[in-house]
Amino acid sequence: MIAKKFRFHGYGALRFVYTKGKTVRVRFLSLKFHENKRRDQCRVAVVVAKKVAKKAPDRNRIRRRLYEAVRQELPGINDSNDMVITVFDERVGSIPAEELTILVKDLLKQASLIK
Repeated sequence: MIAKKFRFHGYGALRFVYTKGKTVRVRFLSLKFHENKRRDQCRVAVVVAKKVAKKAPDRNRIRRRLYEAVRQELPGINDSNDMVITVFDERVGSIPAEELTILVKDLLKQASLIK
């Protein structure tokens, strides 16, 4: 899990990223991001819909795995960006951790968020 200062608090901030942000997509994931000049560090949210995984434990497992992959990349991410990662396929829960980390890294590179 990532530290509390890197997480979103409240629905309004997510809504702002959804309306104003740019979108980048890779195989199973999508990243919506927007620069937030009011903050010193980036914020990350992971969204896993019920359409992807019906059971809450499965959705939580996918979310935890993605948070861990993002946490490993946090030192290299440009500051003051708000990011929302959306999962589109349940296979994210079963792919190896190394491959998931590569997917997240590719997503961040496409968005030019890695320093």
